[in-house]
Amino acid sequence: MWKNIEAAPADSILGLTEAFRADQNPKKVNLGVGVYKDDAGNTPVLQCVKEAEKLLVEREKTKSYLPISGDPAYAASVQELLFGAGSEVISSKRAATIHAPGGTGALRVGADLLKRFNPDAKVWISKPTWANHKGIFGAAGFAFDEYPYYNAETMGLEFEKMCEALENVPAKDVVLLHACCHNPSGVDINNTQWEKIVAIAKEKGWTPFLDFAYQGFGAGVDEDRFVVEKFAEAGLDFVVASSFSKNFGLYNERTGALTVVSPSAGEAAVALSHMKTTVRVNYSNPPAHGGLVAMTILTDKDLKALWLKELNGMRDRIVAMRSALVDGLSARGIEVDFSYIKEQRGMFSFSGLNDKVVQWLRDQKGIYVVGGGRINLAGLTTANIDYVCDSIAEALTVCK
Repeated sequence: MWKNIEAAPADSILGLTEAFRADQNPKKVNLGVGVYKDDAGNTPVLQCVKEAEKLLVEREKTKSYLPISGDPAYAASVQELLFGAGSEVISSKRAATIHAPGGTGALRVGADLLKRFNPDAKVWISKPTWANHKGIFGAAGFAFDEYPYYNAETMGLEFEKMCEALENVPAKDVVLLHACCHNPSGVDINNTQWEKIVAIAKEKGWTPFLDFAYQGFGAGVDEDRFVVEKFAEAGLDFVVASSFSKNFGLYNERTGALTVVSPSAGEAAVALSHMKTTVRVNYSNPPAHGGLVAMTILTDKDLKALWLKELNGMRDRIVAMRSALVDGLSARGIEVDFSYIKEQRGMFSFSGLNDKVVQWLRDQKGIYVVGGGRINLAGLTTANIDYVCDSIAEALTVCK
């Protein structure tokens, strides 16, 4: 069957990790994979997660299937995190939420759902975007186009051109937006700019699809949901794919959610019915453990407080590594001004390192960076920051 079929190419990021593992350089550093690391270079299990898991073991009475849409208490917890306690969206029941296998699963369920009822729509994605976005929506059968986002010359947001493109998106097309901590650039839309984008969506009639994978990694849990609240206030139909991989460290539990927001409770109920039929033919029921862990934490006052403390610690460490990188490069007398890295948010940064420098760092120093210069700041530690700064300084000199 496979005799005359070529092998599929390796994933651009996961393939980089495989090369990193095979590298024999004792000083090697992985700045590619999008996973949080602590200062010891490990992806930790949060203490709040450990405590929640203890409670689950004590309370668990069955391994039976969850409902197709997941535990209702999980959906309620997700909605409170997305919209805030006391939100009108929650009280009016305008939102429908299902438990999905990670943010990727949520994106795919949302793509399948929209394709079913809006088959002629095109999906618009930022240029650049997370590499898997094209794969997910393409596999669901969507054609896609791009809107301007990142300006490589200013190292900032191409906002005016972005708005010009969004004003010309046809009604009923789908626009995929990063709610915060844009992956891969780290360049975010500010609150004033979000208000303009919401106004454009309302005027033009396209469907916003928010990828919300990093809530709490930008400015804070409450601050990062600004755009979700603004779209909700506008009374639009929109979709949110959220993930607990990063902010709860539940990477291997594949814990996420898809939320559809509608103008009325009746429409939300209809949406939920079709979300269930989409899930049924996809994976039938969601995995239980990660969702129950997140729900346990979010519904327990003490555990939630502990989670917020640990989440703040992760965010603060990434900010500290951003500053350490910029200051370290500046201290080495580099001509290039890397100060823009401090203005970016989340785990990722478009560092400005070109592909020649990226390849040299990999070949000569065992420092692995994604093509195009995207780095994961969480891969930096107090133990490797000097080595990385020395190596980049040398690379910029050698690769002139």
